[in-house]
Amino acid sequence: MSDDSRTDGGTLANTERLEFALGQMERAQRRRRILLLGLFVGVLALTGFGLTYLGFTVAAVVRQFPVFLSNLVEFVTPDFHFFTLYSQENGLHGWNAFFQSMLYPSSLVDSIMRREVGTSIMGASIVTIVVGLTGTIVGFPLALFFGVMGSERVTPFPFNFVFRGTMSTIRAIPAIVWVLFYIPVFGPTPLSAMWAIATDTIGNMGRLFTDELEEVDEGPIEAVASTGADRSQVITFGMLSQVFSSFIAWALYILEINVRIAISLGVVGAGGLGQFIKGQLAQLAFSHAAAGIFMVIVIVISVELFSSRLRSRLRPDEDVSEGFLERVRSLFDGDKWVGRSSD
Repeated sequence: MSDDSRTDGGTLANTERLEFALGQMERAQRRRRILLLGLFVGVLALTGFGLTYLGFTVAAVVRQFPVFLSNLVEFVTPDFHFFTLYSQENGLHGWNAFFQSMLYPSSLVDSIMRREVGTSIMGASIVTIVVGLTGTIVGFPLALFFGVMGSERVTPFPFNFVFRGTMSTIRAIPAIVWVLFYIPVFGPTPLSAMWAIATDTIGNMGRLFTDELEEVDEGPIEAVASTGADRSQVITFGMLSQVFSSFIAWALYILEINVRIAISLGVVGAGGLGQFIKGQLAQLAFSHAAAGIFMVIVIVISVELFSSRLRSRLRPDEDVSEGFLERVRSLFDGDKWVGRSSD
């Protein structure tokens, strides 16, 4: 057989193998497309079943659409008549009530101090913030204890699962259910909401602390242990010192969540903005409810802004090693709060 015939035969064989491989790729691509199409159709069918099961009909939407537009107009034109006691006593409405009240700081203080009136948006806002903040502070010590003891590096397996299981049980019950446990003791008051948030904090924050401790480096732990330190000193200086900044960041993150939870707990009568908004919606006073929702947005954004700036203040510069006292002392440096270097 000549070299030319062998070359032609090899080329033909390579071409056949290439065509076979391309055919396999095309068939696999067609199968993937069919599977994706089937998945898409399945999701649409499941969504349609869910809407039908819940009683959704296009006719009902069309029929109620004019009412929806009317309510939407009221929502985009909030009425701050209940913003402060000053705005109520002087019969102020709309945005004028908001700006007039801001021009009289004493009216804001009066509304905050007389929160028992229950009809002041400003007073309800402060109650919501205090409930979220106090619940976070009260829950922090137990969250730290359970978080540390839940780590396998502190408590050997399987005994650490006693603490992990407790935190999982707490997380399995939402705060809006926990508040129902405390209402028989404290009544439907902000105090019940605070204890519900504190309980919820133990499970959520404690789990985050445990996860952080599982990721610490062994080097500092061994270095502290080699000095003859006891177990508590190894945990404090070898482990917790590595996760100080992370713990602060997670605590502030949970604070943001708890303020949002405090708003939702007001729906069950635990006070604050949630209760005010629920009361206004029950009376179909959508413009007044919109004013409360506006304050919810202000509170959430303010807490998140404060939290992010505080984390940046506690975070040392890349080329500077700071201890805890130096970080706390640097909180009074106003330049870094706005992102400027003190230099």
